[in-house]
Amino acid sequence: MECSEPTPPTTPVPPAYLVREPRSVASPFLFAVPHSGRHYPDGFKSQCTLDDHSMRLSEDAFVDDLFDGIALKGATQLVATHARAYVDLNRASNELEPGMFSGEIGAYEVDLNNRVKAGLGVIPRVIGEGMPIYGDRIPIREAFKRLETVYTPYHAKLSELLHTRHRDFGSAVLVDCHSMPSGPELGRRRKSQPDIVLGDCWGTSCSRELTGLVERLFLEAGLRVRRNIPYAGGFATRHYGQPSNNCHALQIEINRALYMDETRVEKLPQFDEVREKMLSVSETVMSFYGDLPAVVPAKAAE
Repeated sequence: MECSEPTPPTTPVPPAYLVREPRSVASPFLFAVPHSGRHYPDGFKSQCTLDDHSMRLSEDAFVDDLFDGIALKGATQLVATHARAYVDLNRASNELEPGMFSGEIGAYEVDLNNRVKAGLGVIPRVIGEGMPIYGDRIPIREAFKRLETVYTPYHAKLSELLHTRHRDFGSAVLVDCHSMPSGPELGRRRKSQPDIVLGDCWGTSCSRELTGLVERLFLEAGLRVRRNIPYAGGFATRHYGQPSNNCHALQIEINRALYMDETRVEKLPQFDEVREKMLSVSETVMSFYGDLPAVVPAKAAE
């Protein structure tokens, strides 16, 4: 009797997102984390030319943990589960690069902007310069599968949560949480670098008063802050931020050297200290929000 080779175990597939709600929603704030997902589907890994560790370098690693606990402050947290290299949730769904796929894309109208041409579309081709993800083209049906199973559910939930907050509070605030590399010398916090970059699309996605409050509180926490340079805000900030309708979106980029070893993708001993600063600033922003003259919530629906 011949013995067959054992079937290798498959990695369980998580839902597209996790929602951490407070016991009672006490504020119009939603903290979203689109790039800290750590799930790499088995089929995807079999297509990759990079090793597992190299793939993780594209993550906004541990940003979800930095804001874990925000639900205890009365806000909601939305966390993507799938890796950014698999599908980038901070891109428009039509930011596709046709040349990286086999098969016909059909009548699908793509936005072939410079970022997409560089390989950083909604289905990334690279994770960085000289670091291609694939050795060959991948089927276009694979791109549509990722959009259908991960991208669309995530943004549907994000839209729903913002709509609910706007209905209940008369306003909604999306805080899109990210991290940024520390620079050419990974792991070293240079004096010329900011610790925090606040992106409000140059004042078009969020009221300047709210951005100013966040900036002041981070400065008081001992952090170096810059606005909009080099990160003015991605797709989510531009798409969901409508200050004239009392829907505000602010992107926060956190210097990775503050809290993690970027080469090893491991938390530093001071991780908890940085986490407490993030939560403290967030809690204070939420408590002062209704007092800002330009963002006084409209009367909530009866």
